[in-house]
Amino acid sequence: MKILYITSRFPYPLEKGDKLRAYNQIKELSKTHEIILYSITENVIQERWDQEINRITYYHEISFLKKWQRYANFFRGIFNALPFQINYFYNKKRKKQIEKLIVRFQPDLVFCQLIRMSEYIKDSRIPKVLDYMDAFSKGVQRRMENQPFYIKKLFEVEYRRLLSYEGAIFQHFDAAVIISNADKELIPVINNNEIEIIRNGVNFDYFKPQPNVIKEYDIVFTGNMSYPPNVSAVLFLHNEVLPLLKVAHPQIKILIAGANPSARVKELNASNFVVTGWVEDINIYYDKSKIFIAPMFIGTGLQNKLLEAMAMRLPCITSPLVNKSLGAAAQHELLIAETAEEYAHFVIQLLGNSNFADQVALDGYNFVTQNFSWSSTTDQLNLIFQKITYNTSTYNPS
Repeated sequence: MKILYITSRFPYPLEKGDKLRAYNQIKELSKTHEIILYSITENVIQERWDQEINRITYYHEISFLKKWQRYANFFRGIFNALPFQINYFYNKKRKKQIEKLIVRFQPDLVFCQLIRMSEYIKDSRIPKVLDYMDAFSKGVQRRMENQPFYIKKLFEVEYRRLLSYEGAIFQHFDAAVIISNADKELIPVINNNEIEIIRNGVNFDYFKPQPNVIKEYDIVFTGNMSYPPNVSAVLFLHNEVLPLLKVAHPQIKILIAGANPSARVKELNASNFVVTGWVEDINIYYDKSKIFIAPMFIGTGLQNKLLEAMAMRLPCITSPLVNKSLGAAAQHELLIAETAEEYAHFVIQLLGNSNFADQVALDGYNFVTQNFSWSSTTDQLNLIFQKITYNTSTYNPS
């Protein structure tokens, strides 16, 4: 089968959740299908990144989103009813580029990652699948509460537009998927039971703990450190949890490892609160740490960093919000905390009881290996593709 896979970001390197999901899905799908990839990018693509995507695709095309275009597209959103982030990525030139790809390759199916790209192909007569991935509207609503009043109004407009769009776009696709049941319940579609859950996976060949590594850090938190929910988590960890931990462990050392740390995160860098910035191999830092912590209170979707940490056999602590999507057994496969005091309590308990820490780590590892593999989630996608694909001998893309 020929599949046109379209994304709002070039799916490499893997520093963002949508890129991770796209890369691994393409990698698995390419084993049995020809993947034609169309991606938008805001950044210069390094040659080695391009080579990696070339390795797993039949053909790929990149459209560069220039800075002036971003502002112009956003400004255009003032005068229409589309969500600002859809305006941000859309223009008629790209639509024509995608139409040319369809005529050239005559794909059997189009896979659209995120509603950001849905305007490009919503009216196409080719069988098509939309990956909502997350409930964007809920994510904006959660972030809205902490904004200054002059920005909050903009968030309110975007929230209302996203809520309307997420419901309306469903009818333009033959099938829709999403990352978790928690996000599925937030999509405002009457028949959202037809949205199928396609979870993320973990590359267990890559995320594999190495023996006899010296543990330099007591706690690690990873992710894209310009992403607002991650920034909020870092500030909570530094300002509210760390002072409580210092009472019992004055020399405690926390590592914040991830790409693009914001100015607010960078300024926290200290001898006992290390901020790395981009790291080439995140496994090194998982191996060097004793505990993984993810105090996430806003955001949507499935936290890939948590899956990775569990695969690396680290005992993990996170919030009820995160586990709502994950579905692990609380206080067994994963420790669930809400307040700074609860996070500190679990950290102290894990540091003081190696048997308890090892058991939580093992239970978490067993949970993630049994439930999250890219091959099994891609098998689910293939079943969806088979259900909706028309007979290619009767299909005419013109």
